[in-house]
Amino acid sequence: MDKDGSGRSDSEAMRFVEDVGLLLERDGMPRMAGRMIGWLLICDPPHQSTSDLAQTLHASKASISTMTRLLVQMGLVEQVGVPGQRRDHFRIKPGAWDEWMRTGMEEITLGRQLAERGLELLDGKPTEAKQRLKEAREVYAFFEEEYPALLDRWERARKKMAR
Repeated sequence: MDKDGSGRSDSEAMRFVEDVGLLLERDGMPRMAGRMIGWLLICDPPHQSTSDLAQTLHASKASISTMTRLLVQMGLVEQVGVPGQRRDHFRIKPGAWDEWMRTGMEEITLGRQLAERGLELLDGKPTEAKQRLKEAREVYAFFEEEYPALLDRWERARKKMAR
């Protein structure tokens, strides 16, 4: 029924992996990268070689290699050494989710800055021509102001959970 002793069936695990892939694809990530995240979240051992990932996810080693580079660059996955093995292994990077959320703050600031640049381009144009950019700037400015407090609340909550 299960190959890792977890009590879950292979089909349940693969359904989870696919669902994570679909969720992250909605966020703009390639589905295979999301599937890799899904597997790395539940696999045992928590580190997997390129061959392990390719076999489990029914993907080519080239696809796994490409997605691994993307996930490492995004800061979600890290390469780890395994004593006695020469192959590359990868795992979810500790603290990755905090980093990813904090990267969202940078994107919010960039979004506001771009909206403001666009408004400068439309300086002197009728108000209706600027409305779309004003709306974008207002949304980004709101989240730019509020998001740091949310991240701080998360940090405090995480510390409480760790006790």
